[in-house]
Amino acid sequence: MRMRRTLYAVPAVAALLLAIPTAALASESVHVKLLELNNTKASGDATLTATDNGDLKISIRSTGLVPNSPHAQHLHGSATGMDFHCPDMSADKNGNGYVSTEEGMPVYGDIFVSLTTKGDTSKASGLAVDRMPTADAKGNLKYDRTIAAADLPEGTIEHLKDLHIVQHGVDANGNGKYDLAGLGESTLAQAAGLSGIPEEATDPATCGMVAGAAVGSVPVGGVGTGDGSTHDRAAVWYGTGGLALLAALAVVVVSRRRSYVLSRAQR
Repeated sequence: MRMRRTLYAVPAVAALLLAIPTAALASESVHVKLLELNNTKASGDATLTATDNGDLKISIRSTGLVPNSPHAQHLHGSATGMDFHCPDMSADKNGNGYVSTEEGMPVYGDIFVSLTTKGDTSKASGLAVDRMPTADAKGNLKYDRTIAAADLPEGTIEHLKDLHIVQHGVDANGNGKYDLAGLGESTLAQAAGLSGIPEEATDPATCGMVAGAAVGSVPVGGVGTGDGSTHDRAAVWYGTGGLALLAALAVVVVSRRRSYVLSRAQR
């Protein structure tokens, strides 16, 4: 009877453990350290939090940016498992001393979500500088917004670790503002049919990857590795420790059954 109770209990425990991960994994928070690009001396920290209902909360705090100026910022990357990361100065293909958006995009990926202060957050708002956050007089930038699940591209929540934050806006000639005297007119803006926008306004100033995800996901078709993000600890336990417990229970059951069979054979 004791043996039967053990055998009956295992499926129940298995069902409990396998039923929980969906809820436990619904909430996830990852940290992004923003590091300077183009020798801007800017830096920052960001947190991306997926809520239980699939919304995405973004919080960014940056320093050292061009003061009193808007800074376009985006989530870059892919939801298809490609390996994107932040570029270094070797991405400066034209040798002008600055990595442009066009030069950096093959490394950190296309715009995935535009981190505007209001309204549309799609790629189409990538250059909507009138709706981008503005750094204060000391070059500090504060940004907080929750983007509804319905407004997020498919796969955003599942691939948070594959997405990088890039903030744009440099001061090449050191006059504390964007102007055409620094690097000329933005070729990115020109390609989008916009004129009169300085290159300084569109060149990347910071880039950050999810902590622990230095190479993002492996290419499509491969096996993903740990990303070091701060997943809900219960989710990690149920996802790994829970499976280990199931394996341990299986060993106990097999062991007890063998003992039971041997004892019956010896009688």
